Amino acid sequence: MDIAALSTAMSMDRLQMNVGYAMMSKVMDTMEMTGEAMEEMLDSAAQIASGSVIPGLGENIDILV
Repeated sequence: MDIAALSTAMSMDRLQMNVGYAMMSKVMDTMEMTGEAMEEMLDSAAQIASGSVIPGLGENIDILV
């Protein structure tokens, strides 16, 4: 068996695994930030829906044109 070829193959496998871990870490960070942004958006939508942001919004309808 060729030692140089085995060493190269093992090095490439290790590199591929390290790149995979780095990519997964970036994906997890992105998903965490997306989740936090979605949580903030849902909180603001709930405040608007409850009327706490703009009091009186939607209580009256002007149908006269």
